[in-house]
Parts: sequence; C-alpha cells; structure tokens
Amino acid sequence: MGLDRPESGDDAVVPFTLEKLDTRGRILHLGASLDAILSRHNYPAPVARLLGEAVVLTALIGSSLKFEGRLILQTQTDGPVNLIVVDFDAPDGMRGYARFDHDMVLKAAEEGRTSPAELLGKGHLAMTIDQGAHTERYQGIVALDGHSLEEVAHTYFLQSEQIPTQVRLAVAQMSVKGDHRPRWRAGGMLIQHLPEGGLVRMADLPGDGNFENTDPNFQEANGWAEARSMLATVADIELADPEVSPERLLFRLYHETGVRVFPPMPLEERCTCSADRIEEMLANNFSDEEREDMAVNGEIEVVCEFCSSAYRFNPHQFQVKH
Repeated sequence: MGLDRPESGDDAVVPFTLEKLDTRGRILHLGASLDAILSRHNYPAPVARLLGEAVVLTALIGSSLKFEGRLILQTQTDGPVNLIVVDFDAPDGMRGYARFDHDMVLKAAEEGRTSPAELLGKGHLAMTIDQGAHTERYQGIVALDGHSLEEVAHTYFLQSEQIPTQVRLAVAQMSVKGDHRPRWRAGGMLIQHLPEGGLVRMADLPGDGNFENTDPNFQEANGWAEARSMLATVADIELADPEVSPERLLFRLYHETGVRVFPPMPLEERCTCSADRIEEMLANNFSDEEREDMAVNGEIEVVCEFCSSAYRFNPHQFQVKH
C-alpha cells in the first residue's frame, strides 16, 4: 500500500485530525528511547511493561504542551508497583522510573496477576503541569481502583477538561536480528472529540471511571462514535509493530473518512539531572552535620533514580557556601 507522504520512524509523535469526525489525535512509536529507560534498571518484564505504558501515556499528553515546561505523571498505590514517576520535558524529553516490591511482583507473576491494573492496585494517579519558576502548578488527580492506565486516562480528561478521550497503549519486547537481547518498544494513540460548535453534551460520569453513556437521552455524536470504534479494532501488536508506521496505521483505520497528518515531532530519552543541580540541593537542604552523616569513605554519592548516573561530592566542599 503506497502513501503520499514520508513515513515517520521510531521515537516520534505524529499529530493528526479527522475533520469529518470532529476528532483530533496523536500517535507515536517508541523504540530506542523506551528501551533505554526500561533496560537500564533491569526491571522484571511486567514492571517494565507497566512503566512503558506510563511513558507512552505521558508522551502522548505532554507532546501537546504549547510552552516550555514539564508534565509529570506519578502513581502512588498499594500494589506490587507502588510508585511510578514519568517526566516529559517539553517539547521532546522523556524519563521514567518505577519502584516495586520484588516479592509482591514475583508472587503476582506466579499467580498470573500481571495486568497493569493488578500491578498498580489502589491509590491515585496525579498529572502535574509545571511551567517553571514564577508560575503556579496545575495538578489533576484520579483515583486508581482496579483500572488500567488507558481507563484512568479517559477519566482524567473527562474530569479535568471535559473532553471525551480514547487512549490505546501497547508495549512489547521484540527480537532484533543480530542483537543479543530483545528490545523494548511501544506504540500509543490518543483521540479526542472536539466538535466545531463546541464541546459535546456528555453523559454523567459513572463512579467506576467507565465513560460509557448511562443517560438514556444522551446521543453520542456519530463522528466520535466512528472514530473510537475504529481505534478499538487496533491490536497491541499492530500498534507497536515497527513495520507499521503511524501514518500507515492511520491510513488503514481512517482512509474512508480522511485523515490529515502533520509532521512528526521527535522524542528522546533525556534526564534532567546534573552535578550542579544536585550540589545545589545538598547545599540548600542539608546541614553540615547531615552531609557528614551521608558520607561513606569520605564522599557523598548521589545516584539518579531515573538514569542511574552517580555523582560524588566531598562533604566539606559545601561549608564555604554559608
């Protein structure tokens, strides 16, 4: 099947509109960038897959920011994976980290309970938009109670922005010919209903986070119903397949109604840690005595949880800053 435009590769997000369906969206493929995030900590496969979904979701949302700033996704729960933090440093930087209980993850795997919802358990997901110094942070919080990240994203957009949204996330390990290990990769797609005349009247949001219509008098817009029903037909392997470019998948789904595709926006794995930032943190947040207690064999070592970079400092070098 030929396309009339170049096809984007990995580590890029592609914005698009479905004008006849009053829908806009973004679709992405992550390859080397996601593999770097997931492989450096040697996570168990179920944990890596869950963190990968969180990275995809954050990139899909963060890539829409129209300013320089950060989108921070954070989950805190009672499940085997009790903490996830993903930073999107607009316009193109991503980093992520997961904290988990090894014994709980092992037990869950033995019992076949490795779905994202089961690994997360109960708690909350927070999305924070930080536009930098001298600005107020915006934060939206959604309960995590037995739902997947896809379902939680739907609830988040309805609660925070009142925009009907559908999300698909897929993470997989794939073997590469000539490579010594399988590589992590992912795909994701987000669509939102934005009718020309304004926001569509929506049914009340049920307490379980499912946004299916419950009002018998509610009529879902035909275009939005078609857009999300087509998205629901996409299989995980199709979404993450390196041989199926975002443009090719969009054409396959929406060629009958027409899809307008915009230039891809590159993404990269990038940590924002630095020796200067950590030195400033140690100088401003700890006393001389506390820094002395941190020292092992005469030096303070700080390891970044995101990228595993190690920074070492002499505990006495900070005393001159008082």
